[in-house]
Amino acid sequence: MSKKRTKKLTVGVIFGGRSGEHEVSLVSAASVIKNIPRSKYTVVPIGITKEGLWIIDSPMNQLKSGRVTEKGTRLLPESVVKKCDVFFPVLHGPYGEDGTVQGMLEMAGAAYVGAGVLSSAICMDKVIQKQVCDEAGIPQVRYDWFYGKDWKRSPGLIIRKLEKNLRYPMFIKPANLGSSVAISRASNKKELVTAINLAFKYDRKIIVEQGMVNFYEIECAVIGNDKPKASWPGEIISSNDFYDYDAKYVDGLTDEVAKTTNLSVKVVKEIKSMAVKTYQVMNCKGLARVDFMVGKKTSQIKLTEINTMPGFTSISMYPKMWASTGLKYPKMLDKLIGLAVLEKVQKDRLQTSFKPKRAWYQE
Repeated sequence: MSKKRTKKLTVGVIFGGRSGEHEVSLVSAASVIKNIPRSKYTVVPIGITKEGLWIIDSPMNQLKSGRVTEKGTRLLPESVVKKCDVFFPVLHGPYGEDGTVQGMLEMAGAAYVGAGVLSSAICMDKVIQKQVCDEAGIPQVRYDWFYGKDWKRSPGLIIRKLEKNLRYPMFIKPANLGSSVAISRASNKKELVTAINLAFKYDRKIIVEQGMVNFYEIECAVIGNDKPKASWPGEIISSNDFYDYDAKYVDGLTDEVAKTTNLSVKVVKEIKSMAVKTYQVMNCKGLARVDFMVGKKTSQIKLTEINTMPGFTSISMYPKMWASTGLKYPKMLDKLIGLAVLEKVQKDRLQTSFKPKRAWYQE
């Protein structure tokens, strides 16, 4: 007797978007589309232009070429929503990783890969993220933050405050971007001012972190819903002074060790535990990458950030760390899609109607 065939699920892979990480999203999505097991899934590519238009006619070619010929729509077409069983938002940064697309998919009643609306929004904003982690008692690098309006009004006051509370080198980041876009390292006041002005071109709020000296830059991948698991940590050995955009994507010289050997088993265990705790504190679902700095001499572990939609390019650490831990790329994607479907099933079991003792709302 032949085994009963199960229906292939249709997966809508969403990419592009209105953020400085648009190009990274295209490369991540191409990798995801290539590696989704075709024996189980049918893939529908869905692109979003930099202007926010949704396109479905060979979207990857249109977005990569920069010549968008399709008129597009302002929202995901209803026909596509009906066609897809689950969506995989491979979107990095604002208008994709920050809860906006997740909210739209929730309203459409769709299953989707990754964190929900609240978790996505909190984790996207590095300041709010750190404040929540502070409340949970998770050790972090020292930091400060401020708005653009305050910088314009009192730049000297802010510089004095930063130099009083933090030591050089400092790392300056837009609060709501990833992929190392507009991140700078400052070793003195002049570099600090330049870095702040650059960051404010991309966000209205920025965060400044105190850099550690003599440290390992460690990342850890987490997967799961209610019972998340962490991979063996990986290590970043940047080709530049720090892991900036060029070192991450352009130069091709950064050494990304998917399974670090520089840490003791005890420290690895602590990192994995902290990664899972951070993931659960943020109420994440599906996946996230959690980043740390670890002192080479002290073994002190400090959380730097959690990313709910890490890169999926061929050189990205999230899939590489899972592959080194025994979960190969196609299997990992299969698991993520399965987790999305399971989360939707569990949500659908919740009651959405409450019957009061009398119909007071009709009176």
